Amino acid sequence: MPTAPSSATPPVAAVVQLTSGIDPEANLATIDAALGDAARAGAAMAFLPEMSVLLDRDRDRSAVHVAREADSPWPAAFQNMAKKYGLWLHTGSVPLLTEDGSQRVNRSHVIASDGDIRARYDKIHMFDVDLPTGEKWTESAAYRGGSDIVVVDTPVGRLGLSICYDLRFPELYRALVERGAETIAVPAAFTVPTGKAHWHILQRARAIETGCHVIAAAQGGQHGDGRMTFGHSLIVDPWGAILAEVSDDTQGATHAVRLASIARETYDKAAKAIPLQRSRSARNIML
Repeated sequence: MPTAPSSATPPVAAVVQLTSGIDPEANLATIDAALGDAARAGAAMAFLPEMSVLLDRDRDRSAVHVAREADSPWPAAFQNMAKKYGLWLHTGSVPLLTEDGSQRVNRSHVIASDGDIRARYDKIHMFDVDLPTGEKWTESAAYRGGSDIVVVDTPVGRLGLSICYDLRFPELYRALVERGAETIAVPAAFTVPTGKAHWHILQRARAIETGCHVIAAAQGGQHGDGRMTFGHSLIVDPWGAILAEVSDDTQGATHAVRLASIARETYDKAAKAIPLQRSRSARNIML
């Protein structure tokens, strides 16, 4: 039976910022420590960033670690951590192989506190860009985009799933809301140039336009593969207010954890103040 948030005691979400590197075992040890911090602080659910277990743009070097889900040790490691600390876990994402082994997928898992995997989501939109700074990223060269829109019941409400570059496609978030999403996860590994320009704006916009809480766990700092990520993990309420943020003064730390209550009243208040669904339904009748 789904776990419903209580208006008397709103569930606490923990957003975890990491600086994941090219060694999965080291990353898993850091994640374990971070989840322990989150559990001791009273979190009902913790959220990790994109590529939480392995962040390596050298695809040849990382290939030794990337397997089909059935053959990968990572989901079981996350399941054990969820049970160990008695909290729900959004794994951010990990690289896995498709069943035929021909491509990778960028996959999130939602794991209950008993270790049961409640949902999977494969990143839909591939990050294929040429930035003005000269940075070039072609995610589709190795990764296959997903096609399923996923919403799952969790302690922090009905959770809609997305990953990083998905953030720039508001139609996905509208589809999540139409499927009942009340809270949205946006794990990310934003580049520094795009983060400085758009990170806060886009996260707050998605929260405001959907009337949902947005929980955006991010990679931040200098990584083992040489890249820099923007950080600034956020929890944003449905009115666009930032409830929690990892600031720049945590650079150099192995991880940072920030917490915020996910109050149902905030969701309801925003829906009453700006009745988006009612206005949208009325407009659809006119068209």
